[in-house]
Amino acid sequence: MHSYGVTDVEKLLRLPRSTIRALIKAGFVAPTRGPRRSWRFSFQDLIVLRTAQALAAAKVPAKRITRALKDLRRQLPDEMPLSGLAIGAVGNQVVVRDGAGQRRADSGQYLLAFEGNPETGALSIVERPQPPRAADALNWYEQAVALERDDPEAAIKAYEKAIAAEPARLDARINLGRLLHENGKLARAERAYRDALEPCGDDSTLLYNLAVLLEDLDRKPEALDAYKAALRHDPSLSDAHYNVALLYEKLGRPKDALRHMSQYRRLNK
Repeated sequence: MHSYGVTDVEKLLRLPRSTIRALIKAGFVAPTRGPRRSWRFSFQDLIVLRTAQALAAAKVPAKRITRALKDLRRQLPDEMPLSGLAIGAVGNQVVVRDGAGQRRADSGQYLLAFEGNPETGALSIVERPQPPRAADALNWYEQAVALERDDPEAAIKAYEKAIAAEPARLDARINLGRLLHENGKLARAERAYRDALEPCGDDSTLLYNLAVLLEDLDRKPEALDAYKAALRHDPSLSDAHYNVALLYEKLGRPKDALRHMSQYRRLNK
C-alpha cells in the first residue's frame, strides 16, 4: 500500500511540519518508519491530518487544535478513528458534528449553529452546506480513498468523478496519477499528471510524481527536467534531490550528483 513522507504531507495538505510533529506526539497518527527512520503516513493518517489542516485554515491556533483533538481522543472508544468524525470550527473553537448535533471537542458542550438578525433580535438555526459541486467532489474523493486497497479500478473512477466535479482539486489529481502508475497504467498516469498542471499549477508534488513516472518510462532527460521543476518550487524536497543525484550518476555527471546528494543529506539530518 502506498505511503507518504513528511514532505509529501506538507505539500499535499499545506500543513506545517511543527503541527505534524505535534499530532504524532499526541498520538493522533502513528506513522511507520521508512528508510533512514523517516516517517511514512497512510491514507488514514492523511485524513486525520487533513482535519488539522482544515482547522488551521479556519484560523484555529495550532495549540488549540492539538489540545482539542487530544481531548477528543480521550472521549472516544479506542476502536473509533478520528477520521470517522466530522470535525470543524466555530469561531476559534474546535467542534465535532454527529447525529446529535455539534459539540465542543475540549469540553463536550453541545452547540447550536445559528444566525441572528440584529434589527429584530431573531435567531434561527441554520445549516451551511458546501457548494454542491465541491461537496460532490469531496464525497467522490473520500470514496476513492476508501476503495484504493480493495478495488483500485473503482477508486480510479471515483477520483475521475471528483475531478470532473472540481477540476482544480489537486489531491484527487495527484492520487489518480499515482494510483494509475501503481497499477501499471503508465500512459494514463502521465496524461493525468499533465492534465493537472493547467488547473492546479506547477505543484512540486505533482511534478515530483511525474518525474518518478518518467523515470519508470526510461525517459531520463524528461524526468530530470521534471525533478528540477519540482525543486524550483520547493528546494527542500529532499527525495527529489536524492533521485536527481542518482539520475546524474547514471548520466555520467558525478559532480552534479554529489551536489544534490549533499543537499539530500543536509535536509535529512
